[in-house]
Amino acid sequence: MFEHPYIIELLSPKKIDNRKFDLDLLHRFARRYQRIIESGSGLSIPDNPMGQPRMGALESIDLMSLPIDPEKVIMNLNTFHTKAELDQLLDRAADSGLKHILVVRGDGGPLLSKLDPKEIGGEKSVTTSIDLIQYIHRAYSGRFITAAAFNPYKPLRIELERMKQKIAAGAAYAVTQPIIGRNAGVDELLSLGIPVVVEAWMSKNIALFNKSVGRQDNDQEEAYDPVANLTSLHDHYPESCVYLSMLSFTQPWNQVLPRLTS
Repeated sequence: MFEHPYIIELLSPKKIDNRKFDLDLLHRFARRYQRIIESGSGLSIPDNPMGQPRMGALESIDLMSLPIDPEKVIMNLNTFHTKAELDQLLDRAADSGLKHILVVRGDGGPLLSKLDPKEIGGEKSVTTSIDLIQYIHRAYSGRFITAAAFNPYKPLRIELERMKQKIAAGAAYAVTQPIIGRNAGVDELLSLGIPVVVEAWMSKNIALFNKSVGRQDNDQEEAYDPVANLTSLHDHYPESCVYLSMLSFTQPWNQVLPRLTS
């Protein structure tokens, strides 16, 4: 699916009072964006993670006049937008040349809007990522390549069935939640016949990892080594691109990313 071995997660700056932004943080975003691209990696920009309003991916890119490589830049998009906001984001993405969209339901929060499912053809009481994938491919046919999230920590049969529905809706590949070593759920996901991007947790804070994915703390993982885990993921899933969350921007990446060539 991708020629580059890594997709590095990059957070956009937080909004101040839900409108303003910190210019220093925006410049830091630009430096990190350029470093990722120059490393030969792809990058993924989350959409208001943890329900906290942040500048949009395209908003940040445009303000800093950053180039968009359609093969490397992934915009995340969730269901916590009004219909007008959603269409504005998708129109802007189409005009910019962006191609990849990672569709997630999202965390939500009191400061974020909610998308009415009926406005995009959904039939349930809340908008699902399946609804959003269907809408993108219906309203912007042939314009975008969508990815769907896969959570191996949820009941596996249910999650695999939902993934089949996401594929039927138009998702071309899957991005997993972070995993530690070989994962039985991811092994089954691979049997669905679509490319799978596996996620690696690059922080030593294993307690935060467990909290973020809903895992129970494990005393045996207190000395978690993110580099050793990344190497294990390369060994178990050699054909998969790896999504890197919580990667430090203060360390030399060639010391921690074995497949980095530049």
